Amino acid sequence: MKKILITGGSGLVGKQITGLLGKNGYEVAWLSRNPEKYKQKSFAWDVNEQTIDPEALLWADGIIHLAGEGVADKRWTAERKKAILQSRTQSTLLLKHAIEKSNKKPEVFVSASAVGYYGFNTGDGLIDENGKTGNDFLAQVVNAWEDEVEKIAEVGIRTVLLRIGIVLDSKGGALVEMLKPPIAAPLGDGQQWMSWIAIDDLARMFLFAIENGEMKGIYNAVGPNPATNAELTKAAAKKVGKIFVGIGVPGFALKIVLGEMAQMVLGGNRVSANKILKAGFEFKYPELDEALEKIYNS
Repeated sequence: MKKILITGGSGLVGKQITGLLGKNGYEVAWLSRNPEKYKQKSFAWDVNEQTIDPEALLWADGIIHLAGEGVADKRWTAERKKAILQSRTQSTLLLKHAIEKSNKKPEVFVSASAVGYYGFNTGDGLIDENGKTGNDFLAQVVNAWEDEVEKIAEVGIRTVLLRIGIVLDSKGGALVEMLKPPIAAPLGDGQQWMSWIAIDDLARMFLFAIENGEMKGIYNAVGPNPATNAELTKAAAKKVGKIFVGIGVPGFALKIVLGEMAQMVLGGNRVSANKILKAGFEFKYPELDEALEKIYNS
């Protein structure tokens, strides 16, 4: 299995996975609406039109599915919420139909998911993969997304879902947003849990899922040591030499600025990595200080 097709390959995580796969002897191709735009080998697809180049499936030995509109890119209007949901469910449906029609089936299908499945404000308890679905918007999105992915398993493909936590990287994502202000401060009371994972470990986890034929089903893609918002903000500020103030940004102010999306930063969940550890995965950066050192000083 040496040819891996990636959706969402041009994103932060997709690029990291692409680079890691290349270093490990894999050929990589992306699915894109504008395949001519990239130097990376790419095949055409259009989720809105439900079309895909059939050659992509004939080429691929395995698929990594990352595609989906960014949940924190824009304010959550009704239209935006629809796009966040459908970009995930409809892209998965398109891949399922393409797999069913193709004369060649992929050996494995590894899909992104999110710890948002469990909802926000889940308290201090450590949540494993058997945790209940939350009631908020993102939890319902992830639940619907996973339902579509599980239909691919029903076709007879080994299918893995990685419920991704807060991805730590200096090029984008949570750390960049947290350290944008001139002074770093917690959000709300700062006691909400952030189940984080270093981007290097996340990419390695996708490779592990591709190569480990025993893996199937749902795994939390988080590090083994969650931190509170205040702990993570303080540690990151120290690494970049930024002043940290322990007084949190008021929740009501965040709700005015962000609207419903404020629940993403004011809530949190403490998620267990035990299942992926038992599967044999070894974290290179299990501790927050180790991860931040790698991110900012490598």
